[in-house]
Amino acid sequence: MRIDDYALLLKLQEVGTIRGTAKSVLISQPAVTQRLKYIEDYFGMPIFIRTPKRLVLTPGGEIILNHASEVVAREAAVKNTLAQTSDEIKGTLSIACSSLISQRFLPAILGDYTAKYPGVTIDLVTGISEDIKQHHKDYHVCIIRGQKLKESTCISLFEDPLYIFDTEDFPAGKLKERPLISFKSDDSMHELVDNWLYHHNDRIKPLKAITVDQIETCKQFMKQGIGMAVLPESVSESMKKDYPHIALELEGEPVTRHTWLCFQEGIRKLPQVDIFIRELTKQTFLDERKV
Repeated sequence: MRIDDYALLLKLQEVGTIRGTAKSVLISQPAVTQRLKYIEDYFGMPIFIRTPKRLVLTPGGEIILNHASEVVAREAAVKNTLAQTSDEIKGTLSIACSSLISQRFLPAILGDYTAKYPGVTIDLVTGISEDIKQHHKDYHVCIIRGQKLKESTCISLFEDPLYIFDTEDFPAGKLKERPLISFKSDDSMHELVDNWLYHHNDRIKPLKAITVDQIETCKQFMKQGIGMAVLPESVSESMKKDYPHIALELEGEPVTRHTWLCFQEGIRKLPQVDIFIRELTKQTFLDERKV
């Protein structure tokens, strides 16, 4: 058995389907199925029961998954210990990152980092901040939106102002009634928008809610005139010259989404992690308005 085999079992348990796991680890579905069959043959028992909805662990599978978790954790611990004793910066850097930040900012940041430190292996997971928070201890660093993590060291990266866009004007002194398009995000984002709409119900009244899966889909729907959309500046700054918009404000203050870099106490003893944190906190994100 290889470390990759144990890691695959953990990914199958996390994702819950062979198809989803294949997509996550970037290999074909038949290859995942074949590898799982090899692992089950190696242990001489089924590890998962295939159901229409998801994979379910067998009693023996639970024992094997616990073993897999221990093996992967020990391997990571050994690599991290070796990284601390080496003059060369290497080892694994595990990052959990908000989808928006991973699309907008992280590629360039990681490109520079890996060019400087090619011996470091990047382990990256992206998703909604609320999901990342539930498993934050599985990663060296987390880059999240909204509320910062409790019981963690958190560094503010930047504040992202929110704007409401439309293809139609926002007339002063007149109620605007239009559908509102939103994208899948964590509860804190929806709470900010709902609170702002509540305090401005004399100006804007959503006729109906349209929810899409991704922020880019939300932007494209708005551009086609389907309705209004609340978007952070980080993904909409270039749209301001082309589409009517207003800034979200409450009591004269901008409504913003906070972006945080969070990590556990002591993790900076790992050189590859400490360097990444220092590189990230030196970045400027929005028009020189880094906070």
